[in-house]
Amino acid sequence: MVEVVRYSAGLASEWNDFVKKSKNGTFLFNRGYMDYHADRFRDCSLMIYRKGRLSAVLPANVVGDILYSHQGLTYGGFILNDKVTVADMLEIFEEVNSFLKKNGVAKVVYKAIPYIYADIPAQEDLYALFRQNARLIAGNISSTIYQNNKLKFSESRQSGVRKAKRQGLIVTESDDMAAFWEILSANLNFKYGVMPVHSLAEISLLKSRFPENIRLFLCLEGQMPLGGTVVFETGRVLHVQYISANEDGKAKGALDILFDFLINERYAEIPVFDFGQSTEKMGTILNEKLIFQKEGFGGRGVMYNTYEYLI
Repeated sequence: MVEVVRYSAGLASEWNDFVKKSKNGTFLFNRGYMDYHADRFRDCSLMIYRKGRLSAVLPANVVGDILYSHQGLTYGGFILNDKVTVADMLEIFEEVNSFLKKNGVAKVVYKAIPYIYADIPAQEDLYALFRQNARLIAGNISSTIYQNNKLKFSESRQSGVRKAKRQGLIVTESDDMAAFWEILSANLNFKYGVMPVHSLAEISLLKSRFPENIRLFLCLEGQMPLGGTVVFETGRVLHVQYISANEDGKAKGALDILFDFLINERYAEIPVFDFGQSTEKMGTILNEKLIFQKEGFGGRGVMYNTYEYLI
């Protein structure tokens, strides 16, 4: 028997404990992360019990008659324990769809969790989506490195590393998020007329809640930051959330020496190094300059897919 329960704040501890022990969850699904922007979304997260035991959770929000998993997250989808089988997943979809239909939901938009985040295979949901006649509506490509089988840096990236070393640039972990946010915000505003997804206050709050997961690395010339990156440690994956350098940093190879250090030293033992997406507008536009840089470090393609289906 499957029971579907809508999440409420009183269930936060049970939710968080389940995510921590799941086969494909990351700290982004911890309510301490998800709920930092709770005022922007009408939460409709679900908890699915089989035979009285929590077997799956679905981070979700609702807009009108559409359920999204989840508009405030890079990826969503069902988070599962290691007992869930394909047959179980089909039953879970059936019961969740019935629950949603009774509550006025007509369509589901589903961001699948990329396979790289799972400790063991966890794509039962993709088969269930196929059975729902789900349609692929967004395909965003990321650039990813398997650390036990990585490619050499391109000559241009190697040249940048050598240049940075000649300039005496160094890489260090830092808590000076404000210094990096100044560089990042200036770049995004100049290039695209936008600001970072997170405000400085938001990323600082999240870093204080998850200090072991959210880290900042800066490239310095003396004491002056030339560039940096914010990374998310999610167990088996090191995900690059933000990258930016000022004009001086770009000219001196700041990002080249930064990622040489992160890939080949600091995170050399982590299974997967993920640079994140290089696409816009649901994947229909490829930022060729950005992905060229990431591929120069040895990154190759992993898809972040979004599906929709009618109930």
